[in-house]
Amino acid sequence: MTDLTALKYTAEHEWVALGSDAGETIATVGVTDFAADQLGDVVYVDLPAVGSTITAGQVFGEIESTKSVSELYAPATGEVVEVNADVDADPGLVNSDAFGAWLIRVRLAEEPGDLLDRDAYVALTGQA
Repeated sequence: MTDLTALKYTAEHEWVALGSDAGETIATVGVTDFAADQLGDVVYVDLPAVGSTITAGQVFGEIESTKSVSELYAPATGEVVEVNADVDADPGLVNSDAFGAWLIRVRLAEEPGDLLDRDAYVALTGQA
C-alpha cells in the first residue's frame, strides 16, 4: 500500500513521488483518488512522449472520462523518461488504483515548488 503522507500533491489533483536515479531526481506523477472519483470512469489518457520536456504549471496531457475531459498539469519542470504503458492501454487502472497507476516519470530540471503535503491536500479537497 502506498504511504500517502510520503507523496506530494498539486492543487490540480496530481500526486508526486520523488525519488532518485544515478544522482538525479525522478518524479513519478499520477492523479489522486479524489480526482479519479470526481472524473468517473476514465476511458482515455493523452500523455507526452518519452523525451518530451514538461514545464511546471503547464498542461502536459489530458484525461478523459465518461463525464468529462480534464487537463493534466505538470508539477515540475523536466524531461519525461517513462510513460506508463499499462495505463495507456487500460486507462481504467486510474479508477481501480489511483496511487498505483502512475502516468509519467520525469527527470527533474529543478526541485519542484508549491507542492502540498497530504494534510494540505486533504484540507483543499475537504476529504475526511
